[in-house]
Amino acid sequence: MERAGISLAKLKLSGAVTPDQLACAAWPAAVGKRIASHATAKSLVRGSLIVEAEDAVWQKQLFYLRHQILAQLQKVLGNSIITDVEFRIGALRRPPQTAQALRETKPVDDADAIPDRGMQIVYKQARKKATA
Repeated sequence: MERAGISLAKLKLSGAVTPDQLACAAWPAAVGKRIASHATAKSLVRGSLIVEAEDAVWQKQLFYLRHQILAQLQKVLGNSIITDVEFRIGALRRPPQTAQALRETKPVDDADAIPDRGMQIVYKQARKKATA
């Protein structure tokens, strides 16, 4: 039985599904859940699939597996769409924060409770002069 990706690649859908979209959609099917959770297919440029890896370690490991990955992608999509795979390091993500770090806020200033902005300034200047 023919793979759905090969069938879709052979169809002439008048631009409904671009080769770029097809290649990016085939990435998780070709590499599996685990690798797809650490690397994401971003675009297809002149037959080369651009993949963003989570970090340099994943980039290096995927680089070593590029021939097997390319063979799997060609098995899913056919030989005509993807001719090479390029791995890049993705944008740095913000690390997860602990619940305590989220609760920590800057100290509350007494002057912030004064509704009149002019009086806030006068209060802060007087306090600064008194502590100097």
